[in-house]
Amino acid sequence: MARRARYTAIVLAAACLLMPARALAWGANGHRLIANKAVETLPPDLRPFFEANRNYVVQHSTDPMDSLAKNPAAERRYHIILLDRYGKFPFEALPRSYRAAVTKFGKTKLDAHGLLPWQIGVYSERLTNAFRARNWEEVRVAAALIAHYVAEAHDPFNTTENFDGKLSGQLGVNQRFGSSLVDRFSLFFPVHPNDAADIHDPTDHAFEACLSSHAWLENILLADRRARKGLTDYTDEYFDRFYNQAGAIVIRQLSDAATDVGSYWLTAWKNAGQPPLPPR
Repeated sequence: MARRARYTAIVLAAACLLMPARALAWGANGHRLIANKAVETLPPDLRPFFEANRNYVVQHSTDPMDSLAKNPAAERRYHIILLDRYGKFPFEALPRSYRAAVTKFGKTKLDAHGLLPWQIGVYSERLTNAFRARNWEEVRVAAALIAHYVAEAHDPFNTTENFDGKLSGQLGVNQRFGSSLVDRFSLFFPVHPNDAADIHDPTDHAFEACLSSHAWLENILLADRRARKGLTDYTDEYFDRFYNQAGAIVIRQLSDAATDVGSYWLTAWKNAGQPPLPPR
């Protein structure tokens, strides 16, 4: 057992050395925008509670980024699912049941390739239990954290081994797509999420979000190459070009993420029996 534990630690450490701590595309502004817009998706019987706690949830939706910076070896696995390590789209070789996936591939491989959809399932259950217990402080915490991980599932670069563009010779494209475009153009984003809706299976829904995100990768990489053509650096002209070609994908992913965050909040409350909510 001790030998296996040491082997697991070595594999995880090696994986983290290959993955920069700042490899995640959505920056703090993106995460806060998603959490903020998610409040607007909620129905009238749930929205007042989240309106009253909007500032808390929005600000703390970035807390896992701090954990990642402090301890990437332990935290990184929860932010990613490297789908292309499991064959070809739609990656049917990977079971969506965590127990079945562990049986098939082993815990070490799953940890190294990421646990994001299962992490969302864990926090969905945590939020449901907090609602059921009427532990409103825990509800606020869990709502903020699940907002973060659901947002991560809508970042295409969290779903691929080409997470930083290194494999396609486009190093840093993840940051240019998810952080730089948001930071530069978010004031002009028409982010319009749909109304929150019930989610039948939180983990399965998270897998579907990751698959949908993954499908945009080639479009984004092509847009990055076209935007850089004829330029020697990532100038304002580059970002204007990149936004013109990939901005619609950013807006779609942010909008879909906000819809899903609200839907996870709503589903947890309903699954908990729709307990009466405090005014704040």
